[in-house]
Order: sequence, then structure tokens, then C-alpha cells
Amino acid sequence: MKYVKLGDLLVKSGDITQAQLDQALELQEGTGERLGAVLQKHGFITERQLIDTLMSQLGVEFIDLNTCPIPPEMAQLIPKSTAKKYKMVPIRATRTDVHLAMADPLNFVAVEEVRAITRRRVIPLIAASAAVERAVQNLYSNQGAMQAIEDMQRDLLGSQYGGGAVAQPQSMTMDEDETDAAPAIRLVNSIIDRACTEGASDIHMEPGEDSMTIRMRIDGALRAIIPVPRELQSSVISRLKIMARMDIAQKQIPQDGRANVTVRQETLDLRISTLPTIHGEKVVVRLLRKTPELATLEGIGLEGGNRERFCRLVDRAAEGVILMVGPTGSGKTSTLYAMIDRLKSEEVNLVSLEDPVEYHIDGVCQVQINDKTGLTFASVLRSVLRQDPDIIAVGEIRDGETAEIAMRAAMTGHLVLSTIHTNNAVSSVDRLLDIGVEPYLIAGAVKGIVSQRLLRKVCPHCKKPYTPAEEEREALGLPPGDYTFYKGAGCGECFGTGYRGRTGAFEILPINSAIRRAIHSRSLKELETAMANTDFHPIMENCCKLVLDGVTSSEEVHRVLGGG
Repeated sequence: MKYVKLGDLLVKSGDITQAQLDQALELQEGTGERLGAVLQKHGFITERQLIDTLMSQLGVEFIDLNTCPIPPEMAQLIPKSTAKKYKMVPIRATRTDVHLAMADPLNFVAVEEVRAITRRRVIPLIAASAAVERAVQNLYSNQGAMQAIEDMQRDLLGSQYGGGAVAQPQSMTMDEDETDAAPAIRLVNSIIDRACTEGASDIHMEPGEDSMTIRMRIDGALRAIIPVPRELQSSVISRLKIMARMDIAQKQIPQDGRANVTVRQETLDLRISTLPTIHGEKVVVRLLRKTPELATLEGIGLEGGNRERFCRLVDRAAEGVILMVGPTGSGKTSTLYAMIDRLKSEEVNLVSLEDPVEYHIDGVCQVQINDKTGLTFASVLRSVLRQDPDIIAVGEIRDGETAEIAMRAAMTGHLVLSTIHTNNAVSSVDRLLDIGVEPYLIAGAVKGIVSQRLLRKVCPHCKKPYTPAEEEREALGLPPGDYTFYKGAGCGECFGTGYRGRTGAFEILPINSAIRRAIHSRSLKELETAMANTDFHPIMENCCKLVLDGVTSSEEVHRVLGGG
């Protein structure tokens, strides 16, 4: 490929004007950024436009890294540091050539460096920037994992013949270069590193007859990542138990523990739990990122009318209980943090009881619950009431004792925020009654209930409109009419799933006098009538709006809410 200037190419193709090019060159000066990145960053072109121009003007081939399996041996061709530096990944090679997927195939410095390293002719291909980054991370992460597995198998074979491996001290910081660490440490670290790259919330290590499968929950759905040979299962589990300070000798009872690790300058809290199964212990690792930007109204996806109702509920409540409800993994804790972030100030004493403390918030007294040492929600809540609190956030109401203390605290002038595991706003009232809270306490204390779910968002890069079938429209409860729905076709940006990121869907129930009377009389019919006469919009209404706005798909709504 002969040397050409990207700017001239884009002006010639009509994608940008000369004035825009001159402005971009000024913005680029002194930054060290590539021109293509500057043009995209400031909105002059999209990545798709850049790819199409290079394909049509120079004949550069586009490669979809999501559908192109990369052989593990490609990691041996160029160092990981070089691949990351230039955003490129080798995808195939012969004795004389190497095909290189690049975010910027006009980066001739990168091409020359690869030519010098491999001593082969370099054939540049263009790929989506995010797909290249992910492919680089996965290729070299898989290389590290597979190398660790090979080393563990060799050590195991050696120990059978009297050799054995020398135990290495554990490292809780996952560095780029871990060549001196024990294989089990490197394997576990590479798995955690991969989970961070994928944005996973949980890692599942599931033993089977022949191997242990590693799966990760990404955007709410589990995906298989890598199998680990059965003979290495105990070493991996033991490493995790050591990190979490569990008893490695005890394999017949469930155990729970925590660990703190640093991955690429990001600190993570790990909640690790084990469960005995017929094929050995299953381990689940929950990754908790200390990213307080998630704990905002924008971060949790509160918009429009729901945002107004939420703010009105929070800002007007000087005392009482506000509940966040939903099943596990529906984003209740993030909403609780968003509420704390809105209410904290120098004028109030805000105490938060959490298990675990996920985000650290300045100006808030956060207490870590520990059932093993007697620091239960109920016992700490009693102590907090003697600490002159204005607002108390209780991470979760798990039992009748905690619920009753929270309700009585609200009745004596405190504002209490908490979460509870139920499906919707109405069932949270039944749940409180089931765990033994008196109806008069619920009716008198609860000021509002926020119910929510998390829905995957349709990938904006491969979003396609379509006209839904009648059955699909009826499933959402929409009246007859002409509608346009959207779904993701799958692309390199979303890694073939059709979804990228998640957002919240909400229903907010303010408690008025009519609803209080219905709760006190335990009348479901009266409660439904009272709700119909208040500013209550069911969660399905919010979901329908998200579908019609192209934020999510009808399939995703059905997956999360079922029949509604």
C-alpha cells in the first residue's frame, strides 16, 4: 500500500470539508493522537464512514473480528505491548505473510515495526477499534491462560514423579508480566483480567465430568469463555480460597469470602462463594467495581416522567421509608446509591449499612455488615439510631426484625432508604406482611416504592428497524397501529450479541392516603383501585417506551419480564 494522507483521502471522498480537516489538524497538534481518532472524537466522521472510505478508496479489506476466530499461536508473532500500542492484532500468517487487523491501517510506523519483528510482508486489514481492543485482550489473555494450564499440567506430572513445584507467594496485584508467579496464580489472574475486559459482573466456575467450564455474566447473560482440565480444578479453586481467606481443606460445606485485587490500576472487590456439587466445588466470583459514576440518575437510566417522579419522591420525603424493589441483579443497589448521592449534604448525618460496601461515597458514614461477627443489619440499625442520624440507608431488608426496626425508625422522624427482593411495587407490600411487619407500620411508614429491572440496550452500531408482527405487538400490550421496533443484527462493536450496555426500566409508586387505607385493611382490590387513581405507571409502560424509542428490543423485554 503506497503512502497516502488520511485527511486528503477523506476530503476527496467528500466525508469532510477542507475547513473541517484544517480544524482537526489544529486540534491534533501536540496531542500525539492519530488524525482518524481526532476526527471521530470531535464528531467530524463516524468510524463506519472511515472504514467505508478506506475500503472504497484504497481497497483495504474489512475484517469482522467477531466472526473471525484467531488462532492462539498468533500471540507468538508480536508482543502484547506492541499490539496494544498500535491497536492491531495478527489474525493469520503464512511463512511469508502476516495479515494484520488494524484500527488504523494507514499507520505505517506500526506496519514497519511488525514487518521488522516478523520479517514477513504485512497485509493490513481494517477493523472496528473496539473489536480490535477486545481481540488483543482476548488473544493474549487466552495465551496467558493456556500457558498457565500447560505449566500446571507439567507441574502436576512432575509432582507425580517426585518433582513438584515450589509454592509462590500470592500477589493481589495483577501485573502485565507475571512470568515469575505460580501457574495457578497466573491462570486465576488471567480469568479475572478477562472478566474486567468483558465488563462481566460475575465469573462462574462450574465443574463437570471432564472439565471445569468458566462462564461470565456479561450484560446480564452468561457466556462460556474457557474450559479448564478437570485435574487442575482443585488448584484453581484453592487459589481462590486462599485469596478469600477460606478453609482450603473444607470441601463439603459452602463457604463465602472476599478479596481485594487491582487490575490495570482499577481496584476491585471480589465476593467469592463455593458450593459443593457432585463433580466438585462450584465457585462464583462477583466483581464489584468502585465506579461511583454509576450511582447517578443518568447512570441508572432514570429519564423523563420517571425521573421527575423519583426526584419528587426523594426531595419531599423528610421522614418515612422509601423502598427499592426487584429481583437479584436488577440494579437496586445502584438506585440506592443514586438516592444517597442526591440526599447527602453537610447539613445531614447520613449513615449507610451495606453488605458489602460497593462504592465509597465522601460525606457518608458507611458501615460494613458482617453476620459472622454479629454485625447484622438489625443489630447495627439499633446502634445507628443512637448516633443521631437524619437519613439511614439499609442495604437490604432480609428479615422481619430489620424491617420492623426500619419502620419504627421512620415513624420517629428518620428517613430510611432500603431494598427488598420482590417482583414489583405491589408484591413488596405482601413481602413485608409475610415477614411479620404489622399493616399499620407499613401503611404509616412507607412513603414510596421504586420497582425496577435492567434491560440490555440495542447496539447503536448495528441497530435495524423492522415492523413487528401482531403477536409481538400484543405481547407488549400495545393497541393496534403501525409501529417500528429495533433489534441489533450483531457486529464487531457489540461482539455479535446485538446489545451493548444496559439501562433501567422503572415503576414508581407514591403512597397516598387511599393506598395507606388499602394496605391497612389488607385489601388487594382496594389497593389496585387506589393505585389506578394515583400517578402510577406500570413498568411495562416504561418498557414499551424504551422499545419504541429504539433503546431496547421486545425480545429483551420478554426475556426480563416474561409475559409482563
